[in-house]
Amino acid sequence: MSQVPGIDPLQPAWKFAGPDAELRPSLPEAHASIKVPQDGAWLRRLMAFIGPGYMVSVGYMDPGNWATDLAGGSQFGYTLLTVILLSNFMAILLQAHAARLGIVSGRDLAQACRDHYPRSVNIALWLACEAAIIACDLAEVIGTAIALQLLFGIPLVGGALLGALDAFLLLLLMNKGFRFLEAFIIAMIATITACFTIQIIAAAPPVAAILRGFLPSAEIVTHPEMLYVAIGIIGATVMPHNLYLHSSIVQTRAYPRTEPGRRDALKWAILDSTIALMLALFVNASILIVAAAAFHGTGHRDVAEIGQAFELLSPVLGLSIASTLFAIALLASGLNSTVTATLAGQIVMEGFLRMRLPHWVRRLITRGLAIVPVVFVTLLYGEHGTARLLVLSQVILSMQLPFAVIPLVQFVSDKRKMGAFVISPWLTGLSWVVAGLILSLNFKLLYDTI
Repeated sequence: MSQVPGIDPLQPAWKFAGPDAELRPSLPEAHASIKVPQDGAWLRRLMAFIGPGYMVSVGYMDPGNWATDLAGGSQFGYTLLTVILLSNFMAILLQAHAARLGIVSGRDLAQACRDHYPRSVNIALWLACEAAIIACDLAEVIGTAIALQLLFGIPLVGGALLGALDAFLLLLLMNKGFRFLEAFIIAMIATITACFTIQIIAAAPPVAAILRGFLPSAEIVTHPEMLYVAIGIIGATVMPHNLYLHSSIVQTRAYPRTEPGRRDALKWAILDSTIALMLALFVNASILIVAAAAFHGTGHRDVAEIGQAFELLSPVLGLSIASTLFAIALLASGLNSTVTATLAGQIVMEGFLRMRLPHWVRRLITRGLAIVPVVFVTLLYGEHGTARLLVLSQVILSMQLPFAVIPLVQFVSDKRKMGAFVISPWLTGLSWVVAGLILSLNFKLLYDTI
């Protein structure tokens, strides 16, 4: 077998299941394109690695989260904060594994699956991941359309159709370079965070109730409606396509492809994603807390739609700009998710099928598949139908999680593949517990639904 570019010959070679020994890096135009200082202050080194974690965190605060968090807060108060906390810890663990896989093997998760599994399994995994990306894009279409309607009065169908134009936004950002793309993402995240910080201050929620909400409750599992929303929150938080995305974009840094170089890169990459995901935890918890403070305790427990929340926020909170801030944050969330979902789709398609499309073509295909059901449901059922479709998209995402989580944990816990970078036995056990929990919740949801 010929030497794989970028793999340290002193490390155990990745075991190929297929005949392809040579590996083309994913996102080749950005691969190892960002310089990393080899010495100097720790802050300077951290800043060189900051970016991929924030791009990944976008998936944890996309419009799909808004629907599930709003429903959870308005219906059940602060109870589901513990689910947001749990899913965030799961996300930190799994994204760290994705970064480890990318940095150590030089492969993204899709490429690793292609190398390891037979073709029939890879086709099934690709289809499952594409379904997850379309479900995610469905949430982005709805969220962007609702934000445009709230801010500018554009009808939902018109806003959904306008959403197809965001392919040109991605093309513009990619042409300016990957670092510029990361800067745009971070700017949008800062906008979302600022909007919700103001709303949290205006809502003035009781601290004791918030702290109790972070404690586990058996009612979450025994109450079918609460469980449905809880699984939606997990599906909206731990995004399957984010695992593919992260394992690829960590390779945009030009760290030395040696054991010490990889160890250093892995340390900074995990720190980057952990900090970014803690920020995502703040945003997700803020949405639920605002919904609980504004609606659950004021007789508006039926608020589960973004449009309803927009209309009620300002009068209930007594802050005239609260609703506008809510809509601005939603639009920023939709724009951000557009960029990362398209990159993930490209990575998945190229990794599994070795098929590469121009970003704008890939974007228009994915967005077209998402726009059709949104337009159809909007015309038939109006805004209420799109709100239910938004929550359903997050449950679909949750159903796809095992197809990404199980291969990822299998790879990073295999010493033959990871060599000295294999995860420890206790971390392996914890990772399989997380995978088992995801599977159990999904089976419970299917059983209750049937």
